[in-house]
Amino acid sequence: MSISNGHKAEILLEALPYIQKYRGKTIVVKYGGNAMIDEGLKNAVIRDIVLLTLVGVRVVVVHGGGPEISSMLKKIGKQSTFVNGLRYTDEETMDIVQMVLCGKVNKDLVSLIGKAGGRAVGLAGMDGGLFTARRLVRDGLDYGLVAEIVKTDPLVVLDTLEKGYIPVVSTVARGVDDEPAFNVNADTAAAALAVALHAEKLILLTDVRGLLRDPADENSLIPEVSLSDIEDLKAAGILSGGMIPKVQCMADAVSAGLPRANIQDGRVPHSVLIELLSDDGVGTMLIADALKKEAK
Repeated sequence: MSISNGHKAEILLEALPYIQKYRGKTIVVKYGGNAMIDEGLKNAVIRDIVLLTLVGVRVVVVHGGGPEISSMLKKIGKQSTFVNGLRYTDEETMDIVQMVLCGKVNKDLVSLIGKAGGRAVGLAGMDGGLFTARRLVRDGLDYGLVAEIVKTDPLVVLDTLEKGYIPVVSTVARGVDDEPAFNVNADTAAAALAVALHAEKLILLTDVRGLLRDPADENSLIPEVSLSDIEDLKAAGILSGGMIPKVQCMADAVSAGLPRANIQDGRVPHSVLIELLSDDGVGTMLIADALKKEAK
């Protein structure tokens, strides 16, 4: 389907106020899910990030790499084990996590951004003391070398942004008191970094449209949620399962001062651009109660 020149101009004019709004602001994108696996979706996200950078938006990419880690563990004959949705990480698994996230996945993303015309620098959560973490202790369960972030020092990311590069951050953290490297959940790492950077927005790419009133009906998307809505959504059973930790890390970020956080479908090509630079938006946006009536 061809698009007329007039329609192209209308699209650009629709984007103009959003470009003005986000120009010079920092956006943190947690990159994961299908968007990391499907080549077409991967290229669409990369081009979105490069375009946003070229119009003056400061984009920070935080990535996981679960499928690649599982694939490498399978190659060495090691079974992946999960506890409450988190990968149990013994020392051997941690070696693989660090190798895959800080090495292959991170550098592949840096290379793709370069091929799309952007300039990126790969960073690990251990670089410059970016993330400091402590072993996760929750419900008396053993998660191995999985940790929660206790300190975020964004200086290395800020320096990278100031020099005109796109920081691409892998979620491996330094332990407190010279403990070994830790595996950190990418959603929570992205939220912590967004807060530390005083970002304008956090975007979590996932494999569902957003928060749904009925998980079996993708047309039941809830486009906007405020902090005060969360407990009611839990009580109604609408917010449940794996969506709870995602929404909780967004809520923690908004409670700490982040204006907005979005969970959205990484299966939709160019969903990052649609959310940031169009009237439509995508996914579910979480906002502070004070901003409930404010447009995105």
